[in-house]
Amino acid sequence: MNANLIRNGFIAAAAMNIGGVLLFSRAFTNDAINQADPVVMSNFGLLMIMVWGLAYLGAAFIKRNLRWLAAAFAIEKLVYVVAWLLWISGNDLGALYEQDLFAGAFFSIYGLNDVAFMLFFGWVALSQRSNS
Repeated sequence: MNANLIRNGFIAAAAMNIGGVLLFSRAFTNDAINQADPVVMSNFGLLMIMVWGLAYLGAAFIKRNLRWLAAAFAIEKLVYVVAWLLWISGNDLGALYEQDLFAGAFFSIYGLNDVAFMLFFGWVALSQRSNS
C-alpha cells in the first residue's frame, strides 16, 4: 500500500472539509446554506465538518494502524451522503442557485465529494493489514 497516497488522501479530505466550508459559507456568513438545511448545515454543523477535517489531517500523519479510524471516517461520510441524498430528493436545487450561487454549488457537490472520500476511507480500512 502506498503510504504517500494514503497521507495525501487524508490531507485532501481535510482540505475539502476545511477549505470547502470556509469558501462556500463565506467564512460562516452565507445564511443561504444554513436556511437550506438548518439541521445538518447550521453554522454549528459547518463547524463540526471542519472539525472532522482536522481529524483527517491528524490521521494523515499516523503511519500505522489506520484500519478502524478509516472505517469510522467511511461511516461518517456515509451519514453525510445519506443526508445529502435526502436533501437532494426533497429540495429544489435550482431555486437555491437563484438565491445564492455559492449555496447552490455547495449542495450540488458536497454529497459527491463525500461519496469519493467515503470510498477512499473504505479502501484504506479494507486494505490495512489486521496485524499492522
